[in-house]
Amino acid sequence: MKIKSFLFTTIIAAAILTSCKKDPVADPNQLTIDNGGVLTGTYTTGQKVTVTGGTITLKGYTYFEGGSSLTIAPGTIIKSDISQKGALIIERNAQIFAEGTAALPIVFTSGKAVGQRNPGDWGGVILLGNATTNRVTEPTIEGGVGKKYGGTNNADNSGIVKYVRIEFAGIADAPGSEINGLTLGGVGSGTTLDYIQVTYGNDDAYEFFGGTVNAKHLIGYATADDDFDFDFGYSGKIQYGFALRNPEFVDGGDAGNNIECDNDASGSTATPFTKPNLSNFTLLGPNGAANTASNHNFAMRWRRNTQFLMNNSILLGQAKGGLSLESNGTYDAFIAGTSEFKNNLIYTLLAPFRIGSDVSTAGATGAAVETKALASGSVLLTSSTGAGIVSPFNLTAPNPLLGSGSAALIGAAFTGAQNDPFFDKVTYKGAFGGSSNWASGWTNFSFTKTPTGY
Repeated sequence: MKIKSFLFTTIIAAAILTSCKKDPVADPNQLTIDNGGVLTGTYTTGQKVTVTGGTITLKGYTYFEGGSSLTIAPGTIIKSDISQKGALIIERNAQIFAEGTAALPIVFTSGKAVGQRNPGDWGGVILLGNATTNRVTEPTIEGGVGKKYGGTNNADNSGIVKYVRIEFAGIADAPGSEINGLTLGGVGSGTTLDYIQVTYGNDDAYEFFGGTVNAKHLIGYATADDDFDFDFGYSGKIQYGFALRNPEFVDGGDAGNNIECDNDASGSTATPFTKPNLSNFTLLGPNGAANTASNHNFAMRWRRNTQFLMNNSILLGQAKGGLSLESNGTYDAFIAGTSEFKNNLIYTLLAPFRIGSDVSTAGATGAAVETKALASGSVLLTSSTGAGIVSPFNLTAPNPLLGSGSAALIGAAFTGAQNDPFFDKVTYKGAFGGSSNWASGWTNFSFTKTPTGY
């Protein structure tokens, strides 16, 4: 009887203890946004936000401060609020994990209905990091965002952006202070950028302000201003860049280039010099199409004392020029071999090789640039078909692959600074070879050809 009594007492006590035990308290820093939810405001240190999928709204300038993070599920569609135009700002020491898939890309887009969307319907995506710039003091990112970037950690990691589309972005806080489709300020090489398409951006598709971030598989489609813009000491590596411009759509106040690059706005000798290391780009201009807007400009505008490596690429159909070198410092670096333009194919409607009116170096001419380029393995084509791309200028269904017998299928080389593990050592020139279309499935080129009402 005593044993039974003891067991009964023990069971009752255990039951009482169990009934007094509290349910686990949810971590207030673990935030979940489900289908139909809103991403807005400021997320502070320690807060980890997970977007689980479906369609959500980005409302106003939305900040992730240092120590916070944002994770977005594959297939998520993030639409900007119409009245409070959204912008997503990932600040220094914060991280974004937007990792879609080829079958389920993540899409940032306008909140307007299909058929009513336009460039500039919302801000864009901004990543800020701790990597070096050539500014003496920490710069503030453009666009009225009011946040600083840059530092000394070139291996800084802002997260992952992969299989992502950014559509109808680009708003200006003031002239010369815009939010681009994807803006990168001082972003470090620990960050992953891969398989990204920026579509109908009202300013640049991509702008890199300093930093060391590397990237692959970047697309700029129907950009108003520049497809790729580099400033303030950017020194990262990019392979496989594709730019397709809409002849009827371009920035009304500035000339639109496939690439524009400055050391800084004043063309100073501040270090590190802006020196992007680029390979396997396919850059397409309007190619003389009917109704081409007058502000379409160059394939590459290297200016204001910048340096560059641009190899194994194809430049076709630009309206006013191909390789443009502006300022004495830019020209001198190219002639000296500090900058490279090697193993490229080029056809433009005007001036495939040119210098700016600000170049005063003795003997400097466009002919001297051409001589240097052709001696370095580049080839001047006689027509836009000479590169052998299957269907490069089809705005709604481009086929950027190289056809059988294309001159671009062979001849790529990776030497010097491009003999680097980052670069795939492919044999072909341009962003695509002859068989595998890495843009298939996750991209969208099906918008109309007119410049409004997509």
